[in-house]
Amino acid sequence: MKALRRQSLTRAIQLSLLLSLPGIAAAQDAAAPAQPGSATTLDTVTVTGSRIKQTNVVTAQPVYVLDRSKIEATGLQSVGDLLQQLSSSGKALNAKFNSSGNFGYPPDGGGIGAGSAQVDLRNLGSQRTLVLVDGVRWVNESSASGVSGSADLNTIPLAIVERIEVLEDGASAIYGSDAIAGVVNIITRRKFDGAEVHAYYGEYEDGGETTEASLTIGGSGERWSGIFTASYFEQQEISSGSWEQSRFPTPGTGVRGGSSGIPQGRFFFCDPTRPTTGVGGCDADTENWYDVTLNNGTTTPVFDPTNPNGGTYNQFDLSDRFNFAPYNFLLTPSKRKSIFASATYDLSDDVRLHVKGLYNNRTSTNQAAPEPIFVGPGAGTGGIADTISIHQDNPFNPFGYTLDANSNLLVVTRRPVEVGPRIFHQDVDTTYFNIGLDGTFGIGDRTLGWDANYAHSENKATQEFLNGYNVAKMKLALGDPAICALVAGCTPLDLFGGQGRPMTQDQIDYIRTRQIDSSKQVLDLFQGNITGDLFDIGDRTAGFAAGVEHRRYRGDFNPDPLRQTGESQDSFAAPVSASYEVDEIYTEFSFPVLASLDLSAAIRYSDYSTFGNETTGKVGFRWQPIEDVVVRGTYSTGFRAPNLGELFGLTQFGATLVDPCGSTGRPGPASPDLAAGCAAQGAPPNFVQANTQITTFTGGNPDLQPETSDSWTFGVVYAPSWGTDQAWSDRLDFEVGYYNIEIEDAIQARDLQALLETCLREGGVNSINCTPFTRGAGGNLNPPNNFLDNLGSIKTDGVDIKANWAGPEWSWGRLNASLQSTYVNDYEAVDVDGNRSQREVGIEVDDSAIPEWQTNVQLGWTRGDFNAGWTVRYISSVKEDCDNVPVAGAPGCLGDTEFNELGSTTFNDAQFNWSNAFTEGLKLTVGVNNIFGKEPPVCLTCSLNGYDAGTYDLPGAFWYVSADYRF
Repeated sequence: MKALRRQSLTRAIQLSLLLSLPGIAAAQDAAAPAQPGSATTLDTVTVTGSRIKQTNVVTAQPVYVLDRSKIEATGLQSVGDLLQQLSSSGKALNAKFNSSGNFGYPPDGGGIGAGSAQVDLRNLGSQRTLVLVDGVRWVNESSASGVSGSADLNTIPLAIVERIEVLEDGASAIYGSDAIAGVVNIITRRKFDGAEVHAYYGEYEDGGETTEASLTIGGSGERWSGIFTASYFEQQEISSGSWEQSRFPTPGTGVRGGSSGIPQGRFFFCDPTRPTTGVGGCDADTENWYDVTLNNGTTTPVFDPTNPNGGTYNQFDLSDRFNFAPYNFLLTPSKRKSIFASATYDLSDDVRLHVKGLYNNRTSTNQAAPEPIFVGPGAGTGGIADTISIHQDNPFNPFGYTLDANSNLLVVTRRPVEVGPRIFHQDVDTTYFNIGLDGTFGIGDRTLGWDANYAHSENKATQEFLNGYNVAKMKLALGDPAICALVAGCTPLDLFGGQGRPMTQDQIDYIRTRQIDSSKQVLDLFQGNITGDLFDIGDRTAGFAAGVEHRRYRGDFNPDPLRQTGESQDSFAAPVSASYEVDEIYTEFSFPVLASLDLSAAIRYSDYSTFGNETTGKVGFRWQPIEDVVVRGTYSTGFRAPNLGELFGLTQFGATLVDPCGSTGRPGPASPDLAAGCAAQGAPPNFVQANTQITTFTGGNPDLQPETSDSWTFGVVYAPSWGTDQAWSDRLDFEVGYYNIEIEDAIQARDLQALLETCLREGGVNSINCTPFTRGAGGNLNPPNNFLDNLGSIKTDGVDIKANWAGPEWSWGRLNASLQSTYVNDYEAVDVDGNRSQREVGIEVDDSAIPEWQTNVQLGWTRGDFNAGWTVRYISSVKEDCDNVPVAGAPGCLGDTEFNELGSTTFNDAQFNWSNAFTEGLKLTVGVNNIFGKEPPVCLTCSLNGYDAGTYDLPGAFWYVSADYRF
């Protein structure tokens, strides 16, 4: 009787979770509902998080699943967009990010990932979320700017997806490295009879048209089945100039206060010919240092050394800074073409051959304002540009003496808008091939299942960069004209004429260059698994799974030769060509120790060619104390091996540092607690930071060790019998789960902003926290080094809440509702020196926020062939530190205000569809996401478009229509 009651609850929860709006897991694998009054025999299924086939969909570990109906209800056409709307999701790359290397490359060696889409669970970074396709690891992305440790979800077309299972728990003991924050398992369509045509069109208020089309054909026979899908996706761009918030870089719009690289030119130098009362004509403390720019409308510069602000020049100030914003993209354009095929053939009654393959091509584009030219030590590149002097005989030099990088020059800048914007084109090819066998065999009265797979996946990319400059040629063109005349094609360069005297075509052609970067990642994988029953414990069975896996990773990054030699005006980057291998063995057990209690355990041994071996384990329980309640929990240890980019990458990054000693719109003196440190470093009291993009040398570390983690979860699932088969409710369930994750030896670079402020508080010199920082001419920071290391710890915990309800069939239709909500209680990252990262719950920093609450609510109505849905997505308020806002007087940070608040935001989506419209098999859908056109909150510290593109939607509503015809 107890077994029947337990089976009854299991079935009720299965139906509730599988058939309610978010419910979804493995519906096609579950047994058909039993007839009233009959006994129920449950099929075994495999659920992400365990390789043991089992009858319990509500397992010890929390799994959230999206089936095709739920996916279609969102109106989204990208796997990445879907996953980034999860309440447990953090910031990850998507098409709203428009950086392609003009800021440089982050320290993890993974590059910018331009045009890719990633997933980040628990705000721990995409590199700590493992992506599987049909239970097999997916290749990491390469967008021609590095060797990444994250998967690009744009390589997986939505048309091939049957469902997506999200394990919201650590799973290194089951799947190996990278599964610290969780696992995303994308299940492809396996069996399909007939043909289906899908067409989609959508558009934002400001443009950004999106079209998608796919064709799926499938069939099956007595011993075989096959499916083929071809799909096409195109998303057009939206210019940043189309939205007021991203069009003007003035205080309060969310974009930093413009750039000091201006079309009129900025000239920060000293006149060595003027007498002074100091020791020398150009000592740092003399009055002969000028920071001037040309007046607007100037055609012929006239400089008066007795009055630097006279003639055609004026003192450079905030009003002169360049508005780069309209040249950027608010939404980057992208095209994707793909084909996918999958087939199975029964070689015998017990053995099946399976084969699948995919080819996906993505082309995408990013754009930035015309490349600014910075020469002189104030350029702060750490390369050739810092050493450039402008010869007195340069025919365009209006000052009559050499601007010498070793004595009287800080920086000369000029942004030649006549060259046109920087354009970055990515072309990415992904291929995947999987072949294997699976089957069953018997030992006594036990039946065991097994599978063996070989998978080869490859992601290779090129990026073409247009309208960049060759710095070595600039140095020659700005030097002695007599030497320039000896070099074929060399033309003296004019940095002094401003917009009134544009560069000539000959000048542009000599310094302009086209750069090609490329990268490739390859994953070869051999895998074998076995699972089945061990023995009976009462009326239930103990199960096990075991397996072995071998993986070989290869990664190559080939930056353009100009980047490698430092001759590119854009960022320096070094090539990477490396590989490593992994051998693993695991085993997993499940024991029903009591009539209401199941225990599980897993252990995995991993041997890496790079650092050695690692062993991880996991234990869990599932307890059903009464018929309506399941209590579950897990404890696991995990690890993440350093990837190839983290081990061997070497690049530069234009870190957007706010110098506390004096920044744009906030000249010195520094605040009292930092003033002594600024003075000790050589920053004068009236110092103004020349450029917020302070180049940082970043890169990998071949001595890195793996990160390790401890995580545990505890949850309760309640499916009340009083909410099942009632007049007001057909199904009802609730779930509350707690998670806690601690990472040690976290692989990261230091938080330079926090480190610089700590250094200055400690006196500015002779402190371990000051090691990366030195200052050059005028007090400007020299490029610091900030390489990766196993630097510290990350801790986070929170609560997930889920609820599902489906009403009975009324005469006017059927209603359903669901809720998914995540509360983040704490997030803390501390490095080995005790410096705490600025990134915390409720804080906006580095274009990334961790909201305390994220909640999604779906409401649905169905009657016959008609369906309507309404979705509400809520993001709680966050705040940003006004000390990180470099523009004084920005609204929200006036006076002594410590934080600017980004208010809570709610997006509303609506959809209506009609099945069998006009003819059988035709489904028509119309919908609007962000139906009320809610705009994201203004972010004063965010770069480029002035809002957090990883947390919020684009401004304005997005409407779409689609048609699906199956025959």
